[in-house]
Amino acid sequence: MGRFLTPSKVALLALAQVYSKGSIPLSGTARVLNVLISRILLDSKESDELLQQQAGDTVLDLEQALAGQASAIPGRTVWDLLLKALWAIDCADALDWFISDTPLLLGKTRDELLKERDEGLPPQPAGKIVRTSPLGLFIRRCSLEYLRLQFQDSTALWMDFIAYRMPSKGAFTRKNPHVLRSAFDSNIADLEIDTSNTLTGIMFRRMLEDVDGQQKTYSTYDCEKLMEFQVSEMQSLGGRLPDTMKTTLKQLARLGTSAPKLTHYLKFLDSWRAGDFTSAFDNLHRYFDYTMQSRDRTFYQYALLNLAILQADFGCHAEAIPAMQEAIATARENRDTICLNYCMSWLYHFGRAFPAQMQSIRETGILGNETEGLNFLKSRAKEAEMWTLLSTSLLSEAKINLQHGESLAMCFENIVKASHVNVVKNVPNCTGPALLMKSTLFSRIGQTHQAYSCGERFLLCHSKNAPLEDVLKCTIRQAALLTQMGRVSDAQANMAKIPPHILKVLKYKIYHTTHTLILRARHLLHRNALDSAGQIITQLVSQQPHPETDTSTQVSLLEIDLLIRRRELMAALDRLNQLADKAPLENNDVSLKCRLLTLKATLFAKSDKALQGFSLAMRAVELAHSARILPDLWAATLALAHILLQSYEFAAARDLVAAILPQALECLDCELVGRCYLALADSYVGLAGLAVSSEDGEGKGKENGKDKQTQKQLMGSAVDVLEKAGEQFRWIQELEGQLEALAKMGRIWMWRGDAAVANEMGEKYMSLRKEYAEADGC
Repeated sequence: MGRFLTPSKVALLALAQVYSKGSIPLSGTARVLNVLISRILLDSKESDELLQQQAGDTVLDLEQALAGQASAIPGRTVWDLLLKALWAIDCADALDWFISDTPLLLGKTRDELLKERDEGLPPQPAGKIVRTSPLGLFIRRCSLEYLRLQFQDSTALWMDFIAYRMPSKGAFTRKNPHVLRSAFDSNIADLEIDTSNTLTGIMFRRMLEDVDGQQKTYSTYDCEKLMEFQVSEMQSLGGRLPDTMKTTLKQLARLGTSAPKLTHYLKFLDSWRAGDFTSAFDNLHRYFDYTMQSRDRTFYQYALLNLAILQADFGCHAEAIPAMQEAIATARENRDTICLNYCMSWLYHFGRAFPAQMQSIRETGILGNETEGLNFLKSRAKEAEMWTLLSTSLLSEAKINLQHGESLAMCFENIVKASHVNVVKNVPNCTGPALLMKSTLFSRIGQTHQAYSCGERFLLCHSKNAPLEDVLKCTIRQAALLTQMGRVSDAQANMAKIPPHILKVLKYKIYHTTHTLILRARHLLHRNALDSAGQIITQLVSQQPHPETDTSTQVSLLEIDLLIRRRELMAALDRLNQLADKAPLENNDVSLKCRLLTLKATLFAKSDKALQGFSLAMRAVELAHSARILPDLWAATLALAHILLQSYEFAAARDLVAAILPQALECLDCELVGRCYLALADSYVGLAGLAVSSEDGEGKGKENGKDKQTQKQLMGSAVDVLEKAGEQFRWIQELEGQLEALAKMGRIWMWRGDAAVANEMGEKYMSLRKEYAEADGC
């Protein structure tokens, strides 16, 4: 494998020669230059497939690009002229002359022109290609690299060039039947021997044994560019090594070529994503051992940074923090601002994820509190022009404000600032996190349709350039929103549509499996399949602690919901108290505080101790109102309404539920809306009962027509509301809610004296229980 020159680059030199001779009309110049520049500038490619295609470009690829382009010579295309130039190189000596003469395609420098004028020499012909243009730099480098080649390397280049142009033999013969002397070398024609001769077999054995394998030849430069691009993609997107790149590496190893040192770093990243931490450690040490031999500890801080991240991902937090501290010290010593900023950013996010592990760091005062740490990261990101770090810092600030229940305007302002940085500074990788944060913010204020729209926009427009983790989280979030809206089948289809290359990463596979089980357990709880749901929840609990704090919280809430549905209220209260004690250390989110307070108040209401939960419900309402978390506010208000119902304050409960019901409908939460309808129906029935008791007390059995009419209207309103509640529960397949609505409607119809309709409600009740039991195998 050569350092730079390959047969494809020799073909590009021949195309540059055709271009410089003026054989291309003005209308076709742009297309030919596009073919040249797109193959010269590897960094302009957008995917590893295109990079590999360029690095191992075949002559047929050039034919596809140039065959339809007419030249200035009538009856000839640019492809025909290129073929003539390629087949004019008929021996190794001709190749040597061809590459040696390529500097003549370049224009003269100012010093050369002045020298000719001062010495009185006649003007010498020169090329028209500017020496400092990308094409001119490419020609100069090819000439210089060829001068550096040793004899055996130049011979190997000639052999590879013969195999490279061999597929175009038929096309050249049709156009130039009288020119072609030999398919291999003009020396073969001079000796009047063919490929069956022993001498030919000795000279061209390497080419004759595997022509297809030699058609794509990679240089060291090509391999380094391929690997640098792949490393940047794996670091920014968080995926594994594509199969095409693995095939290329195997091909290089099979050819016996020396692969660049970056191969070990690629293997480290791939092993890390695959969960093979032993191989990851081995390849990481191997890569930095090789690089430090020639770079004098320049990349030592990056070795420590990668080591700390790997150990943290493996769960060795006690080893990760000292490694990161040493990386910070080394980066400061070497004045590596970029590495230092990455280390400080990692420390901040690590402290957010594992606050208990950061006590030693807080004592040193490296980052200070959360606000000081974010301000430090933002200022350093601006100074170093690290726009990705600046965008993520702004989003982190918005997330902190959201978790602490601070101003929503500040949250939106930070998201807008991050989006502005993404657009102005071209940071496509951070567009996804910005939309995810915006989706979370819309969910907090009860605009579920806006939250779902942000997720859809991210998946449709920005998922290609987004980190795979963000794509996975957005897909799971969309599935959770669909489940909340009652579109269970669509949610399951979304979870099944996650691309396979994302699930090749072990961490993402575990995350996807965990949340699939969470959605499945929630669905089974709705269907009252408690035994099946209990098995899944037990499996999820046994996997704790989960890498994501939100995941652990969701599992704990599912466990509490299971205990409540099993009527194990004391066990549910104990588990709730444990979660409340642990929440400030692991997940200090105001939304979680509101949900826990609301859930505790609901438990007291179910235990016929409603007054003990009154203060908890009021605290939840006040906290949710001050933080503007509207779904939690409606849930807390509903819990307060249940407490008022148990206290026989039916009018107050009705007013509360009627006030929140329109906003609850905007949340698109079928369970919340269904519970609101049930509470509203209970308040109507309670008011009807009060009307009966007041009538009996005042009129001593005498019927009052007006009060009787009011009572019938209230009971009719209760039936209407119960029908709406049953419809909401049917969307999410909530069996308990549907049965409760049917049972209450049956009692109301029995009170009205319509036994037929009451019996019909009873039959629906039994058939519904039987249907769900048969479907779930209970």
